Amino acid sequence: MTSGSIDSPRTLADELRSRSDAELSELLRARPDLLSPLPGDLSQLATRAGARTSVVRALEHLDTFTLQTAEALAIAERPCSQHALTALLPGGEERLPEALATLRSRALLWGRADALRLVRVAQELLAPSAGRPSATGLGPTLAEAAAGMAPSRTQALLTACGLPPTHDPVSAIAALGALFRAPERLAALLAEAPEAARSALDRLTWGPPYGTLGSGADAARSGAPLRWLLDRGLLMPTQPGTVVLPREVALTLRGGRAHREPRPEPPPVAAVAEHAAELVDATAAGAAQRAVDTVEELLTSWEHEGPAVLRSGGLGVRELKRVAVTLDVPEPEAVFWLELAYAAGLVASDGEADERYAPTPAYDAWLAAPTGERWLRLATAWLAGTRVPALVGTRDGKGRLLAALGSGLDRGPAAALRHRVLELLAALPPGGAADPVAVRRRLHWEWPRRLTDEARERLAAAALAEAETLGVTGRGALASHARPLLAEPPRPAAAAEALAPLFPEPVDHVLLQADLTAIAPGPLRRDLRATMALAADVESTGGATVYRFTPASVRRALDAGLTTDELHAFLAEVSRTPVPQPLDYLVDDVARRHGRLRVGAATSYLRSEDETALGQLLADRRCEPLRLRRIAPTVLVSSLSPDQLLLRLRELGQAPAAETAEGAVLTLRAEPRRTPARSAPVPAPDTPPPADDALLDAAVRAVRAGDHAAGAAPRPAGAKAPEPVGPPPRTPATETLNTLRAAAETGGLVAIGYVGADGVAGHHVLAPVRVTGGFVTAFDHTADEVRTYPLHRIAGAVPVE
Repeated sequence: MTSGSIDSPRTLADELRSRSDAELSELLRARPDLLSPLPGDLSQLATRAGARTSVVRALEHLDTFTLQTAEALAIAERPCSQHALTALLPGGEERLPEALATLRSRALLWGRADALRLVRVAQELLAPSAGRPSATGLGPTLAEAAAGMAPSRTQALLTACGLPPTHDPVSAIAALGALFRAPERLAALLAEAPEAARSALDRLTWGPPYGTLGSGADAARSGAPLRWLLDRGLLMPTQPGTVVLPREVALTLRGGRAHREPRPEPPPVAAVAEHAAELVDATAAGAAQRAVDTVEELLTSWEHEGPAVLRSGGLGVRELKRVAVTLDVPEPEAVFWLELAYAAGLVASDGEADERYAPTPAYDAWLAAPTGERWLRLATAWLAGTRVPALVGTRDGKGRLLAALGSGLDRGPAAALRHRVLELLAALPPGGAADPVAVRRRLHWEWPRRLTDEARERLAAAALAEAETLGVTGRGALASHARPLLAEPPRPAAAAEALAPLFPEPVDHVLLQADLTAIAPGPLRRDLRATMALAADVESTGGATVYRFTPASVRRALDAGLTTDELHAFLAEVSRTPVPQPLDYLVDDVARRHGRLRVGAATSYLRSEDETALGQLLADRRCEPLRLRRIAPTVLVSSLSPDQLLLRLRELGQAPAAETAEGAVLTLRAEPRRTPARSAPVPAPDTPPPADDALLDAAVRAVRAGDHAAGAAPRPAGAKAPEPVGPPPRTPATETLNTLRAAAETGGLVAIGYVGADGVAGHHVLAPVRVTGGFVTAFDHTADEVRTYPLHRIAGAVPVE
């Protein structure tokens, strides 16, 4: 007899009363939904544990064999002995005690070993019913299928089976059931059956148990064999033209097996490839460096003019394509980087009338952090997030298209699934890569009901691909710097520390080539990378980055405020090779034309000391949409705005510069845009967060106290609540806070003076659980329940011996 049962429990509540505090804590840990709100006593806890929503959630967290055990209990006689259950699950004898212990610990099963009972709702959910076969493939019992049958008909069934008549339908059905449950007697009866009748039974034995009589010629051919079965109760009619195989017949034909294939052992996840751990770490570190650089490149491109937010929320399809082109990645990967930056709280909508996306203030702190810490923020956000980038482009249940950064992408099990996938990889030898198919099979065994097969396949494939892209894995194997993130509790500082030495040192130079390209032999310093991004376009990335100088890129640098001399000096300083003549000529040529035309506001004007250049513009048919007209030999005016005029002239191959009202060249580099302070999106898991040990202990004490107060159970010896002594304490606020925090850490008791709504200070003895957010959560020994008190109403606190 286990400590979780009593000699003869009458209800689940009775059994819960016999459980130890540790067992009740385990129940609340496994089913955290039972904690909110906290049950008043054990009867309420039992009622809530049997509620439909809670039972469905508990069943979703069972593995395949534990669920098969529950399904076998649902189709067995009630109550069921462990011996009878073993016969229903041949091959699972070794794991059966563990499965029963799991069901009992989660309050889905109660009773003695010879009288096991599922809670009522679990029985209803898992047992077959009319029109709804269970996962076992079995149908209703003979008694359920014969409900409403005429008494004369039941006696006719007995006669056809060679059984003596009885006095009532109940005993007649019982006699038939006894016949069908006896293998020898059923075999003797079936020995007389037509071959077609036996074939019909074979088709229904393993489910589904329902069949149709057909129509026309098919009905004529199958009529006689099926009539033979119907006349003996081996098949029972349900609706017109439909028959069902009674459960007793199917079980006997199966040899007493509840499932065709009991699966007591999880599918193995073995290493299909083994790499050197150093190679895995180096590969993952390269991906991690790319992840950090890609997110920075993405958000830098949104610093001045981010994309608009759709009216329905999210990023438009065209804008997503632009992001993919900017990052030079496929669209699905672009979605991943967008969602990763959003989950990390680095990008959000600005909330203005013309709502657009922009980096958040947290992005500046992220840029200033070491590379390892920057990656860590991305990795932890990915691991804990419930948004699934792979869903972008699909449609929700209402047919609406799901957009990047929009709503509808949360999937509750996503974070738990990612974590579990990494745990399976962590169980392999260092450097071992798992077969993705084996990983998916293992997840299917562990979570048969939590997700649909399609959703599980999608999430598992996405988790493996995203882990590789982010640098959590390398060559399919878990990287050593990711293992601390899976520890309990996680050790993010250790992960960043392990990753830091794997990053190459930033370089402070490039190699200029005669073909107007520059090669960065490694990751550039951030300031150098920013200037290179102004003066040149990225042509390719990888171990080395290739930049290309073009007239447009040089003009971009000049527009940003760099002078010709500064640009020449920069190139000479950062290059380990001599600056090629073609690059010097390119800079000088663009600079000579840059600012030759000046744009101002008139609506706009265009001026130049070169009258010929203005004349050429007036004569050029391509300039007709600019609506230019001359008002002086060196001045043209246009009805376009200055920024539009600048853009159109550049599209025509010109190099105009904007100028102020005083005639000075205007630098076009704007201050980077930032949103107001924004929080990262909160994950939306499908289960409440797990409670810590202190809260569980307090909850168990409160439930026990409620049971004692209700008179359902006597108060244990030595469980008398401490009595308040003396007047309510008064202490300084700082001392009060420190006393409460110390008691929460050590599990001690404190006496507090609490000022109620009437202004009167009362005396309470607490066992604090947590002190946070201006409140203290504690088990109140004075009231025998868990309560939360605002700190500003606590006049003082002193330790209680």
